[in-house]
Amino acid sequence: MSITSFSFGQLKDGTDVTAYRIENSIGASVTLIDYGATIQSLKVPDCTGKLTDVVLGYDTAAEYEDGDGFLGATIGRVGNRIGGAQFSLNGKTYRLADNDNGNCLHGGVRGFDKCLWKGEAVPAKAGVLGDSVVFTRLSPDGEENFPGNLTVRVTFTLTTDNALRIRYDADTDKDTLVCLTNHAYFNLEGKGSVLDHLLTVHADRFCENDPHCLPTGKLLPVEGTPFDFRTEKAIGRDIKADDVQLRNGGGYDHCYVLSGLKAAVLTAPGTGIRMQVFTDLPGMQLYSGNFLTTRKGHGGQVFGYRDAVALETQLFPNGMNCYGFPSPVLRAGRHLESETIYAFDCV
Repeated sequence: MSITSFSFGQLKDGTDVTAYRIENSIGASVTLIDYGATIQSLKVPDCTGKLTDVVLGYDTAAEYEDGDGFLGATIGRVGNRIGGAQFSLNGKTYRLADNDNGNCLHGGVRGFDKCLWKGEAVPAKAGVLGDSVVFTRLSPDGEENFPGNLTVRVTFTLTTDNALRIRYDADTDKDTLVCLTNHAYFNLEGKGSVLDHLLTVHADRFCENDPHCLPTGKLLPVEGTPFDFRTEKAIGRDIKADDVQLRNGGGYDHCYVLSGLKAAVLTAPGTGIRMQVFTDLPGMQLYSGNFLTTRKGHGGQVFGYRDAVALETQLFPNGMNCYGFPSPVLRAGRHLESETIYAFDCV
């Protein structure tokens, strides 16, 4: 295992951006940047031993600063949508940025994806399976109009057996909302459409969305619908079905109610790379890249509409406004911790 750090360029105001690369003995590697606590690159071996970069990313800090797709970024304070761009907590109403059809999406105008974090390389200790990079930042009271000084720590660990572990820790001095996730876009073949990728999602229900992809509070059964991935099938098999929920999202853009710690399995026929997703969170947003626009990523590689899929582990979106949904409230003095694992092998 090894960790190296290097310059990743500058932001428009001259601020330096630093990249950290962890590489294991098999040759797999992850490159992370402190702007947005972002996964910039994730290379894993296919069945022939050839390395494939399985996430979308850019080559410069400027592209991340100007980009609007949240590629690989840490999302917060609250991932996904808050209905009406407002919430009430302890008798007070907080009005948020309306940046998504009347709703607040991914933390507001300047969410955690547009902030510089403090990075630290942490070599593996005895009993730990891999090297880590830890990103921390203080989100001040009132940032994007959320209450409380919120201290967040995100730890990325690449293990010796090709798993990327992401651990989230947070503490606040006032009651606030927190729902942290990572917005990596995966393509296990490195390029082209992901509609032929085979997907399994361990969930019997998913959140019903309104026409603006905002959960209504109702949970729908997957059985008998295009949303049933309990048995492995291609992402594209039913994506064009005549279904109101698919129309509302322009494809899959829905949160699944997970049945256990194993959330999903994604496999690419072309490379044989398999990714298994594990999490202690109750939900996972399946997003089929419906609004990805054509642009250049790693090494000039062009990607666009449905060329990647996001599997974002999280609480259910719009949780403050939907009775019975897991609460995104973090109370003052309470500690939040969670972990998601993306584990890679070949089949």
